[in-house]
Amino acid sequence: MANLERFLKKNKVLKENTYFEATKSLTDEDGNPLKWEIRPITTKLNNELQEECIKEVKVGNRVVDKLDVSLYLKKLACKAVVEPNLYNAELQDSYGVKTPEDLIEAMIDNPDEYNSLVAFVQSYSGFTETLSQKVDEAKN
Repeated sequence: MANLERFLKKNKVLKENTYFEATKSLTDEDGNPLKWEIRPITTKLNNELQEECIKEVKVGNRVVDKLDVSLYLKKLACKAVVEPNLYNAELQDSYGVKTPEDLIEAMIDNPDEYNSLVAFVQSYSGFTETLSQKVDEAKN
């Protein structure tokens, strides 16, 4: 039998935030890409995001729940980004957008860079396979 003491919250090792160069289009004064601060996504937050992104769709005569994968990944990335603060109204205004999801797409308008950020967030948060990989597998 394991020692209960070891399972107490005070003994839980927390994963620290990390940094990621999300885009080459935003640089410091020396031309180096800015590093974005990324936090790991918790199981609880992941479940909440999935619930937010479930849509009812009609399949034949039935209505079924379907995860809007694109929206989910966008929300996942936004929740993981600590800095820059995607919820900052001044930053949103500077790009002419009103939501963090629209802002992240405006700031990282290169699809490959955006996909790299999303994949990094998933990997850093402990996903062994990205959701995109699972969707691709399901299609085959």
